[in-house]
Amino acid sequence: MNTKKYLAQKLFLAALFILPAIVLGQVNTGLPSLELKTGIYRIQAEIADTPQAREVGLMNRTSMPINSGMLFIFEQKAGHCFWMNNTKIPLSIAFIADDGKIVNIEEMQAETTNNHCPKAAVRYALEMNKQWFSERVIVPGSVISGLPRR
Repeated sequence: MNTKKYLAQKLFLAALFILPAIVLGQVNTGLPSLELKTGIYRIQAEIADTPQAREVGLMNRTSMPINSGMLFIFEQKAGHCFWMNNTKIPLSIAFIADDGKIVNIEEMQAETTNNHCPKAAVRYALEMNKQWFSERVIVPGSVISGLPRR
């Protein structure tokens, strides 16, 4: 097989796998991810479990796939508050107790510095596209399964 034809085939195959991911916003960020579930819905969640990853969060992104989000994991249960400085997309955040039950959900506007805090001490917070939870009738008391145990 000639080299040009071989390279063309390799590029074509690479494009088949890479372009859909780019179009869907699934660009590899280097963060680990896991699948979470709530009711009939599956969520592909990037994990922010280090101080650096939690500090950056979803800053400077311009889109996020529909059923994707970011799970923030803290070492200690506390009133971990969030804001949207340098975050370009509006988000919803669910604060989650250790048993997976959603404590409260907040809607957050892009590029704001308003604090959004849990109504009880939590170890987990899940950010999704704005109104993701309300559009699926996921409310406080609903359970998120698949959370890593600490």
